[in-house]
Amino acid sequence: MKKVIFFVLLLLASASLSQAQFKKTTSWTFEASQSEVKTGEVIELIFKVKVIDEWYIYASDIDEDLGPMPTAAAFEDNDSFELIGGLTSVNPKEKYDSIWEGDVRYFEPSGVFKQKVKVLAKDLKLSGTLSFQTCTDVNGQCIPGEADFNFAFIDVIGGENLEASKGYDGLLKVNHGDSLVGFFFAAFLFGLAALLTPCVFPMIPMTVAFFTNSSQSRVQAKVKALSYGFSIILIYILIGMIFTSFFGVGIANDLATGAVANIIFFTVFVVFAISFFGYFEINLPTGFVNKMDRKADKGGFLGVFFMAFTLVLVSFSCTGPIVGSVLIQSFQGEVIKPVIGMLGFSSAFAIPFTIFAFFPGLLKDLPKSGGWLNSVKVVLGFIELALGFKFLSIADQAYHWGLLDREVYLAIWIVIGLALALYLFGVIRFPHDSKKRTFSLPKFSLGLLSFGFAVYLFLGFLGNPLNALAGYLPPEKNNDFSFAVALGIEEKLEVRQLGPEGFEGEVKYADFLELPHGLRGFFDYDQALKYAKEVDKPIFIDFTGHGCVNCRKMEQYVWSDEKVLNLLATEYVVLALYVDDKTELPESEWYTSSFDERVKKTIGKQNFDLQITKFNGNAQPYYVLLDTGEQPLTTPKGYESSIEAFVSYLKEGLSEFEQRKSAIVEGN
Repeated sequence: MKKVIFFVLLLLASASLSQAQFKKTTSWTFEASQSEVKTGEVIELIFKVKVIDEWYIYASDIDEDLGPMPTAAAFEDNDSFELIGGLTSVNPKEKYDSIWEGDVRYFEPSGVFKQKVKVLAKDLKLSGTLSFQTCTDVNGQCIPGEADFNFAFIDVIGGENLEASKGYDGLLKVNHGDSLVGFFFAAFLFGLAALLTPCVFPMIPMTVAFFTNSSQSRVQAKVKALSYGFSIILIYILIGMIFTSFFGVGIANDLATGAVANIIFFTVFVVFAISFFGYFEINLPTGFVNKMDRKADKGGFLGVFFMAFTLVLVSFSCTGPIVGSVLIQSFQGEVIKPVIGMLGFSSAFAIPFTIFAFFPGLLKDLPKSGGWLNSVKVVLGFIELALGFKFLSIADQAYHWGLLDREVYLAIWIVIGLALALYLFGVIRFPHDSKKRTFSLPKFSLGLLSFGFAVYLFLGFLGNPLNALAGYLPPEKNNDFSFAVALGIEEKLEVRQLGPEGFEGEVKYADFLELPHGLRGFFDYDQALKYAKEVDKPIFIDFTGHGCVNCRKMEQYVWSDEKVLNLLATEYVVLALYVDDKTELPESEWYTSSFDERVKKTIGKQNFDLQITKFNGNAQPYYVLLDTGEQPLTTPKGYESSIEAFVSYLKEGLSEFEQRKSAIVEGN
């Protein structure tokens, strides 16, 4: 019926156009957020329209199946730019239209549309045609229209031509450059730690023997030494790429927070820890390792590669958990991180072996393996044990089991810290320790450090926030585990997250989710949007996760600042969307994603799908400032350790929100 009405109206419009000699209902002007740009920059094209009295124009985001023609921009295709998203409407009005039998979004007497584009070439060409429909309620008349546009006034002042990105460009974005650099160096340190394990140490003389016996000249030895180092790096990077290919974006998020995966990781780390303590050995199948070793004996550059492969395999029993730590820590929704992690780890791992391949004579200056290496192995065992509980904690938070609340987690780490201190002081012994353990200043110093760490953790029981461990401990919550409650001395009090001032009703999911620092807000997109419209405030969306380390760091170090906290509490409607929460929703709320064609059944999967499809992001934390018309106020932001930069970001959003409100008032 609506389609019939639509065609009838078009016929009437055509007749009206003939009688009115193509009545002109709109006038357009075109601006840009920058008149001078560089290649690679993203700018906003601004389309401003004025509509004649008693007429209105439809917005760009209305349902085409409803009947009215949404405003759209068709760009002339060329390689000088790339569209980012689609044409957006800035704060349109809404009303129920009895003709179309549905809600429509429109502008009168003026409106603003925006389109983001990425500049790819110096000879920028941004032109095309707007198509739209204007109507009047006076006589029900509707007129389709077109307007040509050309942004020839934009100058490209520098930079090189770029190629247009392919596929889901947003999935390869990294929120914060420093996070990748920091992750690289963290993985590099893991690689240095792996060099101290007993499984790696024996490979040094094997490396020296191979390069002193198989090379015919010094030049050939140096070339092979470099090839050896690059081969080690290549093998580890391939491991990272394989993980990336198999686990992808959505699966990586499930892997990082899923119950099965994290329980497996927890079990593996505990098993490796017990192995490090000396109770049993973990080795790859001897036949497989020997086969790789025979390949290395063939010599030549292929032999160098297999020598590197042999090193990786033989050292696996010690480096496996460390490599696993790097890979698993990289699964926070980012695709490129596993490769960066393996690059950092393997670079540290390869450097000393390359040096020994270059200078075999250095071997005689190394200390012989013995008790000190076993001590290193045991210390790593304690670290592996502590890290194992981190994985169990992630699953516990995502599924809300309540097994490892903050106090329980602290108690476990305190025991591990004290046990490590006692081992280093010589009180505790393990099977492979020397019967006559000698006292040394490094061991005693490390023991004191471990004991001090345990004392620091104990301060957490007294309410200390433990900022140094922000992100690595379960968050502080009102419903944390209580020993008094567990022993039946006290009754557990149920505390629900409160909504903002003036909010009536219950906040959805407030019985198991909570905002930090006493902030009041929401955990459901629709509920937050409805409230934001009622109070006319912008929305601060926090795409976060239970297992997101950087999210906890932001909350602990940046959100806690008085200026940030005040802006969030008074100027924004705060919305936290957990992308890894495993709570299953009623079947009536399930839907199939347009992104991957999969049914989204849980809170986390729906939030993650929203982040990808609507805001073109997939890593956490990811902050979006939104107006009440669901349009971004500024470019979304990722991890930001600078308090001042984050304050500026929030103020920029507020300023844009006020400008849009003023533009609407002036238009009226």
